[in-house]
Amino acid sequence: MRMRFLNVLLLICFLQLSACGVESKHENAQQPIRFALSQAPLSLDPRVATDAASERVLRLIYQPLVDFDQHYKPNPKLATWQMLSATEYLITLKSPRAPFHNQLPLNAADVKATYDAITQLANSPLSAEYANIQNIVVHDEDHLTFYLKQPDPYFAAKLIIGIMPKPLLEQQHDFARFPVGNGPLAFVEKSNKLMLRRTADGQLITLSEVKDPTVRVLKLLRGETDLLQGELPAELVKYLQSKPDVTVKTSVGANYSYLGLNTQDPVLRNIKVRQAIAHAIDRPALIEKVMVNHTRIAGAILPPEHYAGNADLAAYDYNPTLAQQLLRESGVSLPLKLVYKTSTDAQRVRIATILQAQMRPAGIELEIRSLDWGTFFEDVQHGNFQLFGLTWVGIKTPEIYSKVFGSDSVPPNGFNRGRFSDQQLDSLLEKEDWQGATQRIHEQLPYIPLWYEGQFAVLNKKISNYAPKPDGNWDDLATISTYAD
Repeated sequence: MRMRFLNVLLLICFLQLSACGVESKHENAQQPIRFALSQAPLSLDPRVATDAASERVLRLIYQPLVDFDQHYKPNPKLATWQMLSATEYLITLKSPRAPFHNQLPLNAADVKATYDAITQLANSPLSAEYANIQNIVVHDEDHLTFYLKQPDPYFAAKLIIGIMPKPLLEQQHDFARFPVGNGPLAFVEKSNKLMLRRTADGQLITLSEVKDPTVRVLKLLRGETDLLQGELPAELVKYLQSKPDVTVKTSVGANYSYLGLNTQDPVLRNIKVRQAIAHAIDRPALIEKVMVNHTRIAGAILPPEHYAGNADLAAYDYNPTLAQQLLRESGVSLPLKLVYKTSTDAQRVRIATILQAQMRPAGIELEIRSLDWGTFFEDVQHGNFQLFGLTWVGIKTPEIYSKVFGSDSVPPNGFNRGRFSDQQLDSLLEKEDWQGATQRIHEQLPYIPLWYEGQFAVLNKKISNYAPKPDGNWDDLATISTYAD
């Protein structure tokens, strides 16, 4: 595997030397700023988008009522809120506020129409999230009240959907392809790339899908793109750090990578087997080989600095001897054969290959099945797996533990895709004892925790005012700029 990446680096060096016609560093500031992505956004409709790329660009095209501060606390964005009772939230829109990109004013009726559209849309993956809304009453252009069926102290933190214009919703407008919001970036067109225009100064920004990480790096080095973020092997990031024409910025991350397990599987329902898998993974070695700087070993979905974080969760050490002992105590035959599903992304496949090698001394024979993203994620959603690898992105509220591990949160009622059920955990979740709940999850291992991914962005030297964020968002596209000639 290392030889493969050395060959990639040699190829990059050769192509750099042979490249011609590289664009000047002193282009006009109004030339598009070009962002190369590993995967393009799948939908630009806030009601249906769930993939990370879509959610990141939606934050820029639309604006929500509420966002989060650096301490993961809900913070007013378009509106403030007042909890009048356990089931009654008064929302007050802030003034002044930007109009929609079609120049219609944004008012309380648009907010109601947006949330009504989510609850009424049959195929919206967010319908269950907002099923607790009983009714929404508009008082005037600036005020409305959400009435809930059941008390929910975290409801304000859920008001994170980008607001859409009521007239277009009533016309069944195709927001997925032609989004209209009131965020800092407005939609221009989408053909082979997504083009956006910054409302403040007219700066154009293009987002292009370039799946192969080596090709993305080549495009950056040859001046064919201006910005990369995430989704590169560590070797390529280290290589880019040595290049004088680009800048690599890194930061601590909060996105949680893990192994998911099907706890209804006859083998994996045994806690000793799950413990054996946890002890069969050398996390520090994996991080050293495939992850970038600032990647941290994880204990729970929310990082320890979160207000509901738990810094006392001890990492499972790499101990293949103990893992074999646990497998024998569980009664399984060695080697234990398990199927691990992942996407076809090169970085994900590489992680799977290293996991396969690490688990072998522990008596675990891992079969890797790499599937196209759509097939892979559909299998995960429907519980068609033994093991899989994924990352939770942009999680802010501790309710995630109830949605992912609560016994009553099996899809479509939540994200408990491994069908884990534990009465003790359910009791802790009901009491909102997050310290106790995360400790119980850590002990029972419905997920095998891996790491919080370090974040990085790679920029042409001409680019300024952009830095990676802990959750990997692209919010700095609202301020990114090019140096003047």
